Amino acid sequence: MATPVNPPRGMRDFLPSEKSRREHVLNTIRGVYAMHGFDEIETPVVESSARLHSGLGGDNEKLSFGILKRGLTPEDIRTAAENGSPESLSDLGLRFDLTVPLARYYATHRGELPDVFRAIQIAPVWRAERPQKGRYRQFVQADIDIIGESSQLAEIELITATSAALAELGLRECVIRINDRRILFGILSYCGFPVETQEAALISIDKLDKIGTDGVIAELSESAPEASAVLEKILQEIEPHVVNGGVPLTEAGIRSLVPDTVDPEAVAQLVRLGAALASIPEGIELRFDPTLVRGMGYYTGTIFEVSHPGSGSSVGGGGRYDGMIGRFLGKDVPAAGFSIGFERIVDLVETSGDGASDATVLISEKDVDPAVLVSIKTELVAQGIRTRVERRAKNLNAQLERLAQAGFGQFAFVSTETKKAEELRIKPLL
Repeated sequence: MATPVNPPRGMRDFLPSEKSRREHVLNTIRGVYAMHGFDEIETPVVESSARLHSGLGGDNEKLSFGILKRGLTPEDIRTAAENGSPESLSDLGLRFDLTVPLARYYATHRGELPDVFRAIQIAPVWRAERPQKGRYRQFVQADIDIIGESSQLAEIELITATSAALAELGLRECVIRINDRRILFGILSYCGFPVETQEAALISIDKLDKIGTDGVIAELSESAPEASAVLEKILQEIEPHVVNGGVPLTEAGIRSLVPDTVDPEAVAQLVRLGAALASIPEGIELRFDPTLVRGMGYYTGTIFEVSHPGSGSSVGGGGRYDGMIGRFLGKDVPAAGFSIGFERIVDLVETSGDGASDATVLISEKDVDPAVLVSIKTELVAQGIRTRVERRAKNLNAQLERLAQAGFGQFAFVSTETKKAEELRIKPLL
């Protein structure tokens, strides 16, 4: 019996029709971002292990793929295993996101970049995930970031450009939930959680949509029972609104869900952000959600996440991460970014197939001169028509159906009498 030949678990092959669909979505995103003034860059797929494990990537650092050092001996491997230090065997690793490489890129090239740098990165990343529906070990991220802009202009541009890309893809039922890490810490302080416990508390709150208020409080009560009791009352009031995606991003909406003692400047900034984004595409909603955490610990201010009714998980997210690049430069540099979850949205996008209407297949009998076939094909290509040459199959209907699935819209038979493109009788494929 033949052995199955499949790609590694969590990684996928793409047939031509799937690849075409993916490229359509990627090119749409890329084009919208470019129109909004962002410049595309490229970084290596490999970064140093020290950089990948510097604390900037949160839990994703645990999922990174390491690359063994060159020249290792069996004794080196045994020693590392005995000492419980497998990380000593690796000096390089595959990138697990595009933000850490961007921080390194900016630190490397800052002298050649503008004071405010707007970057596009669209590329694959790798994580040692447990493969399951919607989670892969190799997947594409589509990021935009603004480095060097400390004002809300960065958040406004990021959300505006991302919502425009989603609208251009036809995803006009998205909800962009927005929060600020300072509001989260303000709520925890109000409840009585000591500062040193607040980061850990956020990890539990981040699970609210999965385990509910009771589950969150159960995780927190053992270490901080009194503070957890106060938080429980707040979450019980908030949770019904969270189920509906949050409340309007207005002062009244925000104040209805947070204590009065929460950082007034953080609240004021969100109110201004909501007013500045009043003209985003119709059908895309902005909502305030005080339980939105975003798992990465490097976020320092505004955070956002996109949901769509067709997906069971978020389809994008980001926020402000002012402290990250300073880890490389020794001085703070303001930064913010927004990432579209490409693998989750690609299946939500409906492609019209308009681009295939004039893509043509020349179907010939075996006796037709190859030179004539290529000459006719060249004529059509010169007219801007995508053209493929195929020999006529025994099952013509199956052949035509396959070609339609491959993105072709019309065909023509080429006989031994056909000499020029103008002599073709072009017909629709289906």
